[in-house]
Amino acid sequence: MSDPNAQPPEQPYGQQPQQPYGQQPYGQQPQQPYGQQPQQPYGQQPYGQQPYEQQGQPYGQVQQPYGQQPYGQVGEVPLSQPLYGANIGQAVRRFWKKYATFTGRASRAEFWWWFLVSYLISFVLSIVGQAIAGPQPQPPVAATTQEELTQYFGILVGWTLKASILSGIWGLATLVGQISLSTRRLHDTNRSGWWYLIGLVPVVGAIVLIVFWASAPKPEGQRYDR
Repeated sequence: MSDPNAQPPEQPYGQQPQQPYGQQPYGQQPQQPYGQQPQQPYGQQPYGQQPYEQQGQPYGQVQQPYGQQPYGQVGEVPLSQPLYGANIGQAVRRFWKKYATFTGRASRAEFWWWFLVSYLISFVLSIVGQAIAGPQPQPPVAATTQEELTQYFGILVGWTLKASILSGIWGLATLVGQISLSTRRLHDTNRSGWWYLIGLVPVVGAIVLIVFWASAPKPEGQRYDR
């Protein structure tokens, strides 16, 4: 029989006492195979790693502020949605494709690029029309009778109509599209398209509309999408 008061045998210097099978020495972690991470308790992430729901965005995807499209994905926006950051070509194409569409929204880029293109075309057509109509008639130097003045104004009106016929045709051809685009731009600022009628008020109406059209988009404007 073993002596209960016997002391355990001394270990050589630098060696740990032998532990029972399956137990690690106090204060030491179990040795892992090379290249494997130590197993963490359920629900805890290894040191230096964020939980799954807090990890960053996948590569190539960045959360954009409202009203901005990710770079390189502008052309993928359907016609039913506003195209933020549109270039001049995209704005012109979308104007004609949505010529009579009064529902939905239009971005500032769509609206102002088309406004610039339409103005430049109208200006060029006006110059061409004046060249076709010839020199503008000058008032008579010594018009003393009412008949001479009436005759001059008749000639002037005829010349004006002839000089502006091309720009007038362009204005009529784009009238419906201009109204629909203006309406969609108002929708993007969360305003009803009926605000367009304020333009009938001289001077003040045009200023108010320009301020509205230049306003930033609002998420609430999605209620106008169909």
